[in-house]
Amino acid sequence: MITALGRTTMESVQYLGQLGLLTWETVKAMFVAPIRWRLVLQQIIEVGSRSQVVVAVTGVFTGAVFAAQIYFQFQRFGMGTAVGSVTALALFRELGPTLTALMVSGRVGAAIAAEIGTMKVTEQVDALRSMGVHPIDYLVVPRSVALIVSMPLLVAEACAFGIIASYVIAVQMLGVAEAPYLRYLNNYTHPSDVAIALIKGFVFAVIIACVACHEGMETANGAAGVRRAPTRAVVISSLSILGMNLVLTFALNIVFPSSR
Repeated sequence: MITALGRTTMESVQYLGQLGLLTWETVKAMFVAPIRWRLVLQQIIEVGSRSQVVVAVTGVFTGAVFAAQIYFQFQRFGMGTAVGSVTALALFRELGPTLTALMVSGRVGAAIAAEIGTMKVTEQVDALRSMGVHPIDYLVVPRSVALIVSMPLLVAEACAFGIIASYVIAVQMLGVAEAPYLRYLNNYTHPSDVAIALIKGFVFAVIIACVACHEGMETANGAAGVRRAPTRAVVISSLSILGMNLVLTFALNIVFPSSR
């Protein structure tokens, strides 16, 4: 047991070190090497534009279900009009960023790992090096920039659709009075809540980009390696997002304390 624990600890530390080196090389490449904006725009279309449907659907059903559950519980205490504010706070501070990141990790992270992994096992990465093109500049930087740009926007979209869905469920279907619903929503939702959602989206984008690109660059053993890379990318990035969400929740509530 001690041997297994030690081996797992050493492998985890080694993996974190590899992610740290990749992150450092990526950040350095962003400021030293010229950014290939055409590739960045192509990746923004792939990462952001083509993820809007799944993100919007996630936001709609999350906001609708959460509003219904809040109404059913709060109505017993005569607080049904607080559905809007509670739903908005939950979406901005927790549900919106986390669920969006998990969906993007499953859709985009797996695709990035599979694409780069295929290039690695077919020696296309080595071909880039032989032509004097650094793989980090050509493969990792465009995808990282695209994720960093797209994720906060996707988080905002998911939160917006969730709030709209909660309004429809609470006001149009469950009969909550519209005026107090909107008043509570406006009074108890602050710019700091939006800032928390965007900051979490940015951090989660960095996690997805680093993990997915690392798994792709480390792919080996042919088709079997390509099969494992997307799975590892999704699992590791999802667990990292959930863990980092806890850390960010405590840290951001210190930076943006509740004034309600």
